[in-house]
Amino acid sequence: MRVLAVETSTLAGGVALLDGARVVGEYRLDIRLTHSERLMVAVDRLLGDAGWTPHDLEGLAVAVGPGSFTGLRIGLAAVKGLALALAIPVAAVPTLDAMAASLSHAALPVCPVLDARKHEVYACRYRWDGAAMRREWDYLAAAPAELARRLDEPTLLLGDAAGQIRSPHARVVEPPSRLPSPAWVGWLGLAALRAGGTVAPADLVPIYLRPSEAELKRRAAALR
Repeated sequence: MRVLAVETSTLAGGVALLDGARVVGEYRLDIRLTHSERLMVAVDRLLGDAGWTPHDLEGLAVAVGPGSFTGLRIGLAAVKGLALALAIPVAAVPTLDAMAASLSHAALPVCPVLDARKHEVYACRYRWDGAAMRREWDYLAAAPAELARRLDEPTLLLGDAAGQIRSPHARVVEPPSRLPSPAWVGWLGLAALRAGGTVAPADLVPIYLRPSEAELKRRAAALR
């Protein structure tokens, strides 16, 4: 199955192409250009380099967060448009799940940690059970100190905010394994697509663990 994966949860977003279990190509760029400026350019470039056309695609996988409000909206909008134009199925992949999957088979529990701004992080803890990385917590948005208190055993931390967690149990994974990977979004998405775990384009929504800045401003205005 030929799958295009889109990851826009953080500034370092990107796209990947998978042909079954083979990663045909992956494009990642960590620069201060918005995803709206570079996402479709990256898709076109990767398809061209692979010698594929959009009509060669058989499925789509997209990271649905938690992460950047703006980045997620841009990624989901692009995937919705492609799904409708090409009439192909979509798999929604939680960002933290994809990050944890990159450390599958780890002997220690794994906790992806992303900067949520406003002095908070997004996080979740996973453990390898011999077949997959199993989620042990609900996805959470918390202060770094609160997450540190929750770590009750040595735990591998990855993500752009892993270094913020001051705990004797923290084992921070160094770059380049600390950022979300579109290839891992594609891998989990491929498994979901094969299992029939698809989402209708109209039902694609981000995982928001707290209101966006725009929503907070609307609420504040309504109270005035």
